Amino acid sequence: MTDPSSAQEWGTEAGKLCLDFANTVDWHRSDRPSDRLTGYALLVSWAQAQGLLGEAASRRLLDRAGRQPRQGEAVLRRARALREAIYHIFTALSLGRRVDPQNLQVLNASLSEAMSRARLEDQGEKFGWGWQTEDDNLDRILWPVARSAADLLVSEDRHRVGQCADDRGCGWLFFDASRNHSRRWCSMDGCGNRAKAKRHYARERGQASAG
Repeated sequence: MTDPSSAQEWGTEAGKLCLDFANTVDWHRSDRPSDRLTGYALLVSWAQAQGLLGEAASRRLLDRAGRQPRQGEAVLRRARALREAIYHIFTALSLGRRVDPQNLQVLNASLSEAMSRARLEDQGEKFGWGWQTEDDNLDRILWPVARSAADLLVSEDRHRVGQCADDRGCGWLFFDASRNHSRRWCSMDGCGNRAKAKRHYARERGQASAG
C-alpha cells in the first residue's frame, strides 16, 4: 500500500496499466477508501509516472486545465467513473462473479472515444498503437487506460487478475504472472510483509502459550 500522504508517489506494481489506475484509491475494499485523484493535476502526475506523458505534455495539460477548470473537473469525474468501472469489473472476475453491465457500459463509453483516436504508428522495427490528438486534449490520459482494460478483458489472461488478500481492506488489484497463480499481495514490501510479520507473531504467541 502506497502512503496516501505522498501524492507524487504512484504505484506501478500491478503489472497492467489499467490495474495501476484502479489502484489510485487506497483501502479500496474497506469502509474508509481514500481517493488519491483529488484534482486534475494529480491525474497528470499519475500519467507522467506511468510514462504516458512527458514533461512538456504534462505542462500543456496543466496549463489548459488551469485556464479551463470546469473542463478539467469534468475529465476528472470521467476518470474516476472509468477507474471505478475497471475496479469493479476485475474485482468481480477475480472472485468468479458476473460483471455488472453498468460497469461494462462505462468502460465501453471510454473505449469508444479511445478507439476513435487510435492509430497505428511505424516505430522502426515494429508497429505500435498511438493516438491522434491535440497535445493539450484533457481526455488523452484516459484513452490508453481504457484500451489497456479492454485488451486485458478480452485476453485469456483476465483470470490472472487478483486482489490483495490483506485483511484490513487494501483492495488493490494485480496481475499474477507467477506460474502457479500464487501471488496474494499487492506488494511484498507492504501488505505481504505485514502478513508475514503477523503470522510470525501468531506462531511465537502460540509457542509461548504452549510453553
